[in-house]
Amino acid sequence: MSALSERQKDELHKSILDYFHSHDMMDSYAALLAESKSDFKPDPKAKFTGLLEKKWTSVIRLQKKIMDLENRNSQLQEELSLSPARRSASQTDWVPRAPARYTLTGHRGQVLRIAFHPLYSVLASASEDASVKIWDWETGEFERTLKGHTRQVLDVHFDSKGARLVSCSSDLTIRIWDVLNEYSSRTLHGHDHSISSARFLPGDDFIVSSSRDCTIKLWDVANGWCVKTLTGHRQWVRGVAPCDDGRLLASCSDDQTARIWDLQTGESKAELRGHENYLEVVVFAPVISYQSISELSGIELTPDRAKSPGQYIATGGRDKFIKLWDAGSGQCIKNLAGHDNWVRSLVFHPCGTLLLSAADDKTIRVWDLKTGRCIKTVEAHGHFVTSLAWGRTKAGGGETKTGTPPGGDKHEEERIVNVCASGSTDQTIKIWTP
Repeated sequence: MSALSERQKDELHKSILDYFHSHDMMDSYAALLAESKSDFKPDPKAKFTGLLEKKWTSVIRLQKKIMDLENRNSQLQEELSLSPARRSASQTDWVPRAPARYTLTGHRGQVLRIAFHPLYSVLASASEDASVKIWDWETGEFERTLKGHTRQVLDVHFDSKGARLVSCSSDLTIRIWDVLNEYSSRTLHGHDHSISSARFLPGDDFIVSSSRDCTIKLWDVANGWCVKTLTGHRQWVRGVAPCDDGRLLASCSDDQTARIWDLQTGESKAELRGHENYLEVVVFAPVISYQSISELSGIELTPDRAKSPGQYIATGGRDKFIKLWDAGSGQCIKNLAGHDNWVRSLVFHPCGTLLLSAADDKTIRVWDLKTGRCIKTVEAHGHFVTSLAWGRTKAGGGETKTGTPPGGDKHEEERIVNVCASGSTDQTIKIWTP
């Protein structure tokens, strides 16, 4: 049964006949004229002239309006889901979404690394301009510049209490900044080339660093002495990451491998091969991520491994891939493909089911650890995204409450707030919050 009335069918036939006639499609015109038995006569002044084109463009405009309304509806639904009444529930699996809350500007060179203070709303950034800058990420305000390095600063990291900040540089030095004493600093010497990474070990008594001199060094924070040097990589060691209990250390290098080290003995326990270009980043997976990674690999976790730090790591490199590894066996569990350029930074989400990555394709991507699929892509910066950091702080009543003495006015209202920051070659830092 036709959905059109006789009048509508007649108008449609005449509109099509006019279209065929005006475009010199005479065979089609003659066939439709005969089959429709229409009394159509070509007339440039008739109401059917050009009617088909007008109807068609109207449909296209209506389709665009419908798509715009659907997109707007999705945005409103997302905003509704993040209303104060529902925001607390969404905190557990919140991920960055555009636009960023703040864009921090002030560096005169590309931002190479960023680090959150573990207690306060403080962010440190390291830059190619030889400086470290301190920011209040809650307000987006600049606080101070730390000067002392003479060449690009390649890494920054706070200790677990936030009392000290370590930085390292191409000037062959490591600096330890006293956060509680106006960021006064002392300098450690020992590497023979650019120092690409520096991290406090759990307990904060030692710092581990990696360098272009192909070594990894362990430093005693109290006296500044190098107490151990690890060798094994054949090229520039780009990054180091200790596991949560400090027993193991992961490293990545321009020799296209990652290594797992026993920090007690200084021995290399495993060499992970699979990338086809320089590695830029290596991180240990937190225990909370084990169940998701176990589902991804299809290998059941034994009870003793389920609670032991250092079981899995993630690596990213210039081959554009992210790889998940079983640190014990050295086997690659999953290859995550999606970025269009070098992968520069990786952070595990506190919820345990997601991994965030940043790359030179200017994006931040969110990966589902249970499936290995990219579930969200954020167009983050106008240039390469060089660094990514995840912070968590306590807040109450919508204000940062970290540092409030126990028993403070809003103690019962305190909640965990997740915050993410990214740094870029475009010389900016972006703060992403719910």
